[in-house]
Amino acid sequence: MRSLRFALLLAALLACFCTTVRAAAPKSLQVLFVGNSLTYVGNLPAVFTALAANNGHAADADMLVKGGATLTEWLDSGAVQRALKASHYDYVILQERGNDFACGFGPQVCRDSRHALHALAGLVRGAGARPILMGTYQIGDGASQALVAAESKAAKAEGMPYVDVSTRLNEGRERAPYDDWFAKAGHPGHALVLLEAVLLYQQAYGGLPKAKPLEVRAPMFVPGSKFAMPAPVSEPLLPDIALAAGYDYSRDEIALATQLTGEH
Repeated sequence: MRSLRFALLLAALLACFCTTVRAAAPKSLQVLFVGNSLTYVGNLPAVFTALAANNGHAADADMLVKGGATLTEWLDSGAVQRALKASHYDYVILQERGNDFACGFGPQVCRDSRHALHALAGLVRGAGARPILMGTYQIGDGASQALVAAESKAAKAEGMPYVDVSTRLNEGRERAPYDDWFAKAGHPGHALVLLEAVLLYQQAYGGLPKAKPLEVRAPMFVPGSKFAMPAPVSEPLLPDIALAAGYDYSRDEIALATQLTGEH
């Protein structure tokens, strides 16, 4: 009888344990974005986390951003180091100022970019996270191909994944020329931000999101948005102009972004 009671008690405890395991919330993916206005206009971090949630994944994102900032500036400021010490991240998304890796601002800037990428990759890996180089973009086949070649070469030298934005953007503009690809002064429009989010989703989760409507409820930052000094990450300051409090993507917009991503 005592053995039977023990067996029943053990079975009950195991049942409780299994229920607790099933009910445990999945671990949230922690992502840090490091970049500039190419990163914050349209709020790529918020679109990425909303896209993840829309497909059953928990994700949280922080960002280190400032208009016109380079990876060299972020490295020299110590902000990335402080952020990595303050929180554990699974991925760190590094985005350089447009055309820097292709020496668009001169050979010294080009060398500085590659040095900063090398140093930041080491810091990120040392903190137990995985670095990803988020590409920038150029219009036209020749300029786009040169940029992608330079950025992919820099990423390959550091053994990190490279997200080719420019090729997909130019293909998207051919298929849907009237979509919202650009905001003011060549910054990413909503269609381009979504494409970037889908590309990152593929990197993080190894597949493509479902083509279904997506609601993003977060500030839609515009060029010139201001952020406080990192403490340890960037926080938006009160804007001089009203910002949209979110953006809704249609199923067709998601479908186009996933098609552009999945065909490479």
